[in-house]
Amino acid sequence: MIKTMALETTEKSSSTIQTDPEKHVDASSVSSGADAPLAFDPRLEKTWRKIDYCLIPVVAMFYFLSFLDRSNIGNARVAGLQKDLKMSNKEYSIALTVTYVPYIVAEMPSNLVLKAVGPNLLLPTLLTLWGIATTLQGVVKSYKGLLACRFFLGLFEGGVFPGLVLYLSFWYPRQRLQWRISAFFSSASISGAFSGLLAYGIINMDGVGNRPGWAWIFILEGLFTVLFGLSSFLFLPSTPDDARFLNAEEKEYVKSQLRETGATGLSEAADKFSWYEVRQAFLLPQVWMLAIVFFFDGALVYGLAYFTPSIVQSLGYTAARAQLFSVPPFACAFFVMMIGSYISDRYGCRGFISMFCGCLCIIGFSVYLTAESAQVKYGTLFLNITGAYCAAPALSTWGANNAAPHIRRATAIAIGFIMTNAGGILVTWLLGSLSPPPLYRKATITLLIFAALMVVVSGMNLYYLWSQNKKKAVIRATTSRSEEKPGLGDRSAWFEYSL
Repeated sequence: MIKTMALETTEKSSSTIQTDPEKHVDASSVSSGADAPLAFDPRLEKTWRKIDYCLIPVVAMFYFLSFLDRSNIGNARVAGLQKDLKMSNKEYSIALTVTYVPYIVAEMPSNLVLKAVGPNLLLPTLLTLWGIATTLQGVVKSYKGLLACRFFLGLFEGGVFPGLVLYLSFWYPRQRLQWRISAFFSSASISGAFSGLLAYGIINMDGVGNRPGWAWIFILEGLFTVLFGLSSFLFLPSTPDDARFLNAEEKEYVKSQLRETGATGLSEAADKFSWYEVRQAFLLPQVWMLAIVFFFDGALVYGLAYFTPSIVQSLGYTAARAQLFSVPPFACAFFVMMIGSYISDRYGCRGFISMFCGCLCIIGFSVYLTAESAQVKYGTLFLNITGAYCAAPALSTWGANNAAPHIRRATAIAIGFIMTNAGGILVTWLLGSLSPPPLYRKATITLLIFAALMVVVSGMNLYYLWSQNKKKAVIRATTSRSEEKPGLGDRSAWFEYSL
């Protein structure tokens, strides 16, 4: 059903269409003379499904391989990597940290050049290169060799997650975005489950080619990444204009809907690089509040990704069973994540989903600290992994929704993921060497505090955005758009923040 939105009404669903040109959310406030959007046409709504079928599986595979190749070192550790390379717990933490440093350095430059280079070229190139780095981990003979591979793995993977979030914002209106981000981020939870299953099978190759089982984990998974990276050059389109699977009418419909919600990629004037827009992103309060939450959730996600097999093993399971028992919590996270994303897109409640996820982690870590039964401790992984992983797409979409135009949005997304990986650095030391098994008490208490702070800061950001929307509604009710200074981006009174 078509609705006409009042000026002070926020977007309620992805099918809500504004038809008054003065009510357009022109995110850049640059091309206010853009063509009027096409009228809502139910016949053309199938376009979104067509994009989903052609784009989301490819994007999901990119992130699946990214997370698999970064976190499979946890499975390799349980399979004997640390013992064979004679690494201490401290040296293992250093190996994880070496991945994050170039990863963080690469995130912002990669996002800023993504549109200029073309996502259809940059993303497959990065995928292929990190696949080579992953494969080489399987042939290293020393700790120093492993460090070199982990460095280049982080360097080439750094631009992937922020780049994929930015890339999808070229295709989907704001209120359609989280479900799609969740669809590809859910591949992280699938990779957590799949990595355990793969490792369970691959370690039986121990001795094949005179290589240990943990080496084959890297070799087989890395070679698949290289092959997929090379093939993806053929079927990853850059923008809707370049999509061979859309006809001219469908392309125009997509661009029309993007204009309606202030999405990125609408005009050269709005999207060209500008250091001014980079600086503006650093001045947005919502960017920094979300950056803090990203830091906390990054610690949760990467801590559980890298150490779940070790945690399960510390509860008394054998190495093989630890690989297998790490699967169910990640599978649970996948289903809950998709449900949460549907609710978030349908009702526009990014902030509440983030707070709910933080509460799941609070309960999970609290029970883990106090329970004596190994079975109960294992059960808390379902709460912790689900909460940590379900929060990530909500936070990613929340950040992408509330910064515009393109360069400001690209910078804001990169800031969020830089903070995510900073949290990853911290947790590799907490769980790697500063907090010994089986209880991991110091790390568990720290992550419990982080989960509580996630809820608090998410609530603060939600209140800030709500109060800004109220102020913007007053401005829209008392002035006309022609009186507003151009170039305000998300600060425009005609740009309503997503809550």
